[in-house]
Amino acid sequence: MSPNWPEKLVARTRNARIAVVAALGLLAAACSGMPGADYFSFGAPPPPPGAQPTAVGAGQVKVALILPLSAQGNGAAVAQSMRNAAEMALAEFSNPDIQLLVKDDGGTSSGAAQAAQQALAEGAEIILGPLFAVSVSSAAQVARARGVPVLAFSTDSTVAAPGVHLLSFLPESDVDRVIGYAIQQGKRSFAALIPDNAYGSVVQAAFQQAVARGGGRVVAMERYPLDRAQMQGPVQRVAAAMRQADAIFIPDGADAVVAAAQMLGAGGANTRRIQLIGTGLWDDPRIFAEPAVQGGWFAAPDPGGYRAFSGRYRSRYGQDPLRPATLAYDAVSLVAALVKTQGPARFSEEVLTNASGFAGIDGVFRFRPDGTNQRGLAVMRVTTSGPQVISPAPKAFSAGGT
Repeated sequence: MSPNWPEKLVARTRNARIAVVAALGLLAAACSGMPGADYFSFGAPPPPPGAQPTAVGAGQVKVALILPLSAQGNGAAVAQSMRNAAEMALAEFSNPDIQLLVKDDGGTSSGAAQAAQQALAEGAEIILGPLFAVSVSSAAQVARARGVPVLAFSTDSTVAAPGVHLLSFLPESDVDRVIGYAIQQGKRSFAALIPDNAYGSVVQAAFQQAVARGGGRVVAMERYPLDRAQMQGPVQRVAAAMRQADAIFIPDGADAVVAAAQMLGAGGANTRRIQLIGTGLWDDPRIFAEPAVQGGWFAAPDPGGYRAFSGRYRSRYGQDPLRPATLAYDAVSLVAALVKTQGPARFSEEVLTNASGFAGIDGVFRFRPDGTNQRGLAVMRVTTSGPQVISPAPKAFSAGGT
């Protein structure tokens, strides 16, 4: 791939239909979650960085990048990987007229507010980040008072708002895509086993809405606690109702999904007859190795782009990126393209929320006026050799909004 591939960012029409031309991407097998930071965990941290500049690039348009570079736990490791990807995007874009103002929010609300204030005082026209929901809210409050848009990386859709757009993968997108596909394949009666945590609450609401929208019905639904030893009761109750169901939705990571599938089988449920369905958390080698989950469906980005991105990142930094790094790469590529093609209106709501959307490492995406996003996802089948695409991700959005 040419190092100048981001140069192929073009205006499609005078209505600012921009395409950030890149390959599609998929979840890294070593990570258990989607890009974002509020519901998911990440892989092993990279080595600690040395001293780094707080301003990157020499362009005239100043763009803030707010990340939890000194946060506790995995937050700092994710932030460093995202910072690296942002700098890589600048290096791969031909003559970007932007300067990144890198700010550390420490993973806190107060830190995010201070970082946003500093960036705006230095002339930032748009803010990329923060990563955590609590930080997004604080930075957005500062930015909103100045009329500056925010492209944040949180997976928590409650912090989205007009002018505060989420570039992350939202759990709702997974659910809409895979349930919609299941209904297209004739599935009408759904059972569900859902984790009793914040992620579960989000996907439960999305699941119920998607089933109702498709004309299906939920015949059984149980929440189970984080203590896997207490899963048996909810699983047994769902198993007892599965004769009425032709699909069962289990939106969780590998440990819980494998345990639930095995319990269902032990309880007499025929998981070969009933379609197993999950979310992007299923992109895990442990899922693919489990006989009870074979043939299950889940939604995720198409696999090509992340592999290409990861290879270039590895060549540049000598280590693998953490999965959310593509978000920072796409964010910087997008703003560089808008600066090059859209003139003074580059960061306006009209440009950012154009229905034709954009395309990046992880496929096509577009920002909705309410600050959430829509992603073009593929549907995958679980096989022993890994995920198999059974419904490709769309290459573009239709004018009608799908």
